[in-house]
Amino acid sequence: MPRPLPLYGLMAEFDTPDQLLAAVKQARADGYRRLDAYTPMPVSGMGEALGTNTSPVAWAALAGGVFGGGGGLFMEWYANVVSYPLNIGGRPEAAWPAFVLPAFELTVLGATIFAALAMLALNRLPCLNHPVFEAPRFSAAEVDRFFLCIEAADPHFRPERTRAFLEACGAVSVSEVPG
Repeated sequence: MPRPLPLYGLMAEFDTPDQLLAAVKQARADGYRRLDAYTPMPVSGMGEALGTNTSPVAWAALAGGVFGGGGGLFMEWYANVVSYPLNIGGRPEAAWPAFVLPAFELTVLGATIFAALAMLALNRLPCLNHPVFEAPRFSAAEVDRFFLCIEAADPHFRPERTRAFLEACGAVSVSEVPG
């Protein structure tokens, strides 16, 4: 006899984005912290309701820009002053106006690479399969349905209590998501 899969969480289905947004706000107010919403379109205010309005991707992009620009300036300075100094027409060896354009390009390159890598890492990509894909009717999240998943790893999660809570929020259906 096969062993039952552990529970990943409970998935609630809603008819409208307003119902979902209200349920997310109520879940956060009730103490749930490990939850996620799935919608076919962006819902205004959902990031704030989920508590994910700040992203470290911007800080990663800033770090990449500083690293790329600083590395570019150092590389140009080292090549022109230390490694291969040339006296051409009495110009200074460290002529910063000539260094600006390559350093700017390396700043942009570093920022985009760091931002892309941070985005992939924070989204845990590539993820070829996720437990919520096994939830009943979850494919409707691409079309016209709105879903809220409260994870079993949440310290406030109790299966019966969480199911009753989601039903009280006006969910059309509540289903278990196997882990």
